[in-house]
Amino acid sequence: MSRSSQRSSKKKDPKQESSDIKEPMAKSSLYHSFTSKETKKLRERLLAWYDVHKRHLPWRTLASTELDFNRRAYAVWVSEVMLQQTQVATVIEYYNKWMKAWPSLEDLASASLEEVNEKWSGLGYYSRGRRLHEGAQKLVSELGGTMPRSAEELQKLLPGVGRYTAGAIASISYGQVTGVVDGNVIRVLSRLRCIGADSSTPVVMERLWDLANNVVDPERPGDFNQAVMELGATVCTPKKPLCTKCPLQENCRAYKKVNTESTFKTLPKTRAVPKVDDVDDIEECDLAHGSCNLCIPLSECWESSLGVTNFPRKSAKKPSRVEQTVTCVCKRSGAQGGLEYLIVQRPSSGLLAGMWEFPNLLLGKELTVKDREDSLGQHLQEITGLNVSLQKLQYKGEVVHIFSHIHQTYIVYILHLNRSRSFSVKEEDKDIPSVRWVTKEQFMTSAIPTAMKKIMKLCEGKNEGSSNIAQSRKRKKTDIQPPSIKIKTDTEKQSSIRNFFKPAIK
Repeated sequence: MSRSSQRSSKKKDPKQESSDIKEPMAKSSLYHSFTSKETKKLRERLLAWYDVHKRHLPWRTLASTELDFNRRAYAVWVSEVMLQQTQVATVIEYYNKWMKAWPSLEDLASASLEEVNEKWSGLGYYSRGRRLHEGAQKLVSELGGTMPRSAEELQKLLPGVGRYTAGAIASISYGQVTGVVDGNVIRVLSRLRCIGADSSTPVVMERLWDLANNVVDPERPGDFNQAVMELGATVCTPKKPLCTKCPLQENCRAYKKVNTESTFKTLPKTRAVPKVDDVDDIEECDLAHGSCNLCIPLSECWESSLGVTNFPRKSAKKPSRVEQTVTCVCKRSGAQGGLEYLIVQRPSSGLLAGMWEFPNLLLGKELTVKDREDSLGQHLQEITGLNVSLQKLQYKGEVVHIFSHIHQTYIVYILHLNRSRSFSVKEEDKDIPSVRWVTKEQFMTSAIPTAMKKIMKLCEGKNEGSSNIAQSRKRKKTDIQPPSIKIKTDTEKQSSIRNFFKPAIK
């Protein structure tokens, strides 16, 4: 395996490092860093654990058995992109199907975006698949199908590839000695070194990258990086971590901090509580109560009930944008029997680019039911060229779907069209979006977002068509009103009581 792109993993002398920086940062850096002795033990223990406990995953098998550098790096690249924001158990099936269809860069580059979207359908964050496709086409056309051979070149040349993905591909595929920092690595390093500051801030993130680059094993960088991520995914988890099964327990300052606090609480009141300095291997950052930018801020005190999960601290998420979309499921009888559904292709850029969906319209503001339905009717007329009678629209209900940054509510209507009156799709029609009629089977295998599949499921419910347009107009917004309840008068209540106590007739 080539080492031409490896970076030296030799750590600088802390004294030499501190010569060019302020004294407070030097003290903080020493506490939140690893000594050379700690680094050696950490590498040995983590790799020994990984060799025994690692999960056998298809991309790991390809990375360890594929001899061709381009195919190996491509296989790792696909897995890393699929694993972004998606659980391993979900990715496995998609990954196997993807690699079976396109085992090389050239294969993926020759595919259409439509085919790529179909393979990605249901995996979420659809721009990831599009960027993989764009990257493959770029490498084939500009570099003859050759994958870049270093993390720096990978990040520079591949669309959508950032520092983490580039480091993962380079270390696993080429043996480049470079660390990686993802959510799992952040959690492991933050707990090992008691880094309690907001991990999303630039200063903390840069410090985590320094730690990752310094601690990575120079002999097995790819395995080491995967081992750290594996530990974070299976042992050092966000909630309920398995500290007793962790191979790095002795290196973990968060674990020692929890144990020390527990020891102090159980000591007899008559016995003097030892100072922190008296406890073996326990050290407090000199600036923990001052200006250290890696410690838990004074405004966010240590919470005993959280234990090691005090680390890492994250900034509060921004609230999701709330949107409402009115959607119409248009149906007609199929030529071969059964039903056909009208679907429309989304624009080639933006959210869910190139995907297919039921005709829908984003509501920019709160509208009355009548205005909402008028807008939907006009939108359907623009797509189909047909005059849509609002009296034939049937309100079905609502479907809520959460995107990463959008809380989307789909207000769903159904429209039945006669086949003789419904329009036929013409390729030469360029004034309307790409539209087509599909069967249920074709719908499920097309590049359809998950939200549309939820809508299909709603429309196949037993009460389909029971809500008509007159009923929906009586509702405020789209709330289904409960059945009316008759309030009994006092006289009726007294009559009911007398009837209750009346003896039964034999």
